[in-house]
Amino acid sequence: MDEYTADAFVNRDEPVPTLTFTSTGSPSPDPESKRSKLKESLSQSKLKEKIQDGAASRSETGFSLQDRLLTKLLQQVIPTENIEEVLDLPPDKRSSKYIGRPGFSIPLMTNNFRRFNSRIGIVFVFQTRLIRLLTWRDPTHTLSLLAVCTFICLDPYLLAVLPLAAALLFVMVPAYLVRHPAPPPTIHHSAYSLNGPPLAPARTIRPAAEMSKDFFRNMRDLQNSMDDFSTLHDGVLKIITPPTNFSNEALSSAVFLFLFVSTCVLFIASHLLPWRFFSLLFCWASISLGHPSLQQFLVNNHADHIRPHERSAKSWLDAWIARDIILDEPPESREVETFELQRRKGGSRGEWESWLFSPNPYDPLSPQRIAGQRPKGTRFFEDVCAPKGWEWGDKKWVLDLGSREWVEERIVQGVEVEVEGERWITDLVEAEESVSAAKKGKKVGSGWEEGNGNEQVPSGQWRRRRWIRMVRRKGVSGNDYSSSSRSN
Repeated sequence: MDEYTADAFVNRDEPVPTLTFTSTGSPSPDPESKRSKLKESLSQSKLKEKIQDGAASRSETGFSLQDRLLTKLLQQVIPTENIEEVLDLPPDKRSSKYIGRPGFSIPLMTNNFRRFNSRIGIVFVFQTRLIRLLTWRDPTHTLSLLAVCTFICLDPYLLAVLPLAAALLFVMVPAYLVRHPAPPPTIHHSAYSLNGPPLAPARTIRPAAEMSKDFFRNMRDLQNSMDDFSTLHDGVLKIITPPTNFSNEALSSAVFLFLFVSTCVLFIASHLLPWRFFSLLFCWASISLGHPSLQQFLVNNHADHIRPHERSAKSWLDAWIARDIILDEPPESREVETFELQRRKGGSRGEWESWLFSPNPYDPLSPQRIAGQRPKGTRFFEDVCAPKGWEWGDKKWVLDLGSREWVEERIVQGVEVEVEGERWITDLVEAEESVSAAKKGKKVGSGWEEGNGNEQVPSGQWRRRRWIRMVRRKGVSGNDYSSSSRSN
């Protein structure tokens, strides 16, 4: 195994550190949850399509026989399903840039990972040097960084000079010194002359050779960086999520109120604030906190001086939220309806029998009636349920005495309306003819008749009346919502 690869950017210092939180530690996800997330994130049709595209596009690049057999095996395991054909989507012809892009392929993924790992060293070099700079390993370098930050904070126009100066100092000057190296220390010289022809070839950046120590150093740092990202992601979510997801509505409402007021104030008065001073203060404070002595001082005095103030501030905030954030508004209430349907036995003078309770009145010219469908609903009153997410606000159903109002509101035709008594809305005999005419596409007469329930008027086969009941929105606590989300 080679010790290192010449002219390759590789972090040969200490490994990239991994971050841990004392309360949570490094995340160790459950294998079952990982398996379920993998099933949700990968579409079978897309996966097979990508495997086929990848195998076809890379068949001539020299993949091993084992890789090709694995690709063929996955193509046979994953069922065929073209999502574009299922959803009737047109092919994407926006640009030839997107045509011929290789899909997912395990051999291609392996090859790309090797190439990526050979070239990612420059990122880890920058990360390591930045950590050394911010942790005061070399105080003169950190003080130089503070000087540069001070100039930029006091004169923000110098920010345009920063990338040009960085290109000169970190790209052009080192490249020139490679071609004009200093003489060896064995040769006595009074000054380092940069005149004359180049003495060395130009430096070219090469990827780290596979199976070299630099290659495995990159894998080590990549592994630690992935763990850092996962730990930081979980830690940030643990801090930000509780006050912002309205699991505690009082706390989230206070945060919303603070953000709203701050937005309004800054929108009006942002030009009056000394932003240069604030940025300078933030820059010096953030870099100074990386000094080991200051960190040790803060750790030693946190329990004695900072934690008591945290408790008092938290108690004051909780008291203010409990006193000023009022969330005792009554839940939303609405009225729901159901229709009691009865059907006549025998002829036009037969007795009525209870049929069912339906959400629709099943009037003579309703779409269900014209289509010849039977009414849908529940057999008994007790089986009528509240809508999903709602609960009953009253103890029992109430008969709607305004039969004329809801008939006129729904433009129900071909019925007799009882304005007294049991408030039945009964089909007229002519309604049967109207239904037949509607089925044939003929024009149907409109209107309804008023009755008092005592007249013996020939009627149709169906009658109905409307029952109403109040429902209110069902409240869900934050803990219940979190547990239901985890279970789903």
